[in-house]
Amino acid sequence: MPRVTTLHVNGTARSCDADADRTLLSVLRDDLTLTGTKYGCGEGQCGACTVLVDGVPIRSCLTPVGTVGPQKVTTIEGLERNGRLHALQEAFLEIGALQCGYCTSGMIMSGVALLAKNPRPTDAEVIRFMDGNICRCGVYPRILAAIRRAAGAAKGGTP
Repeated sequence: MPRVTTLHVNGTARSCDADADRTLLSVLRDDLTLTGTKYGCGEGQCGACTVLVDGVPIRSCLTPVGTVGPQKVTTIEGLERNGRLHALQEAFLEIGALQCGYCTSGMIMSGVALLAKNPRPTDAEVIRFMDGNICRCGVYPRILAAIRRAAGAAKGGTP
């Protein structure tokens, strides 16, 4: 069986020794101890396991690690720069866009991908893009407000 021995995660080549058919989620959490990415439904429906692969949000619970290859994986742990949280992480904290926190890393990763693609999305565009991320606590209005705030911060103002 093919093995994966290196993954490019959060800007660093990380050594691992994983069967290629294992999920990216299990390798990130169990082998690389990056536990910010959560196991939710295991079926790619809830979004808790969302990470970015070359900037594209994917469900790591469904992604065989062998399909990642040399692509760059970004997890929630990889968003901070020089000790500063990403603008969307800051906005989630400021707005209180989390309750139990289980969906938060997946929500933030999807939001980061949206803002990279569209720095000034409309509310409808945010809702459509975030549709695959489920929050069991129902803090969707605060999540929308946090994404709006981060979009404003990226432009140097408030939305």
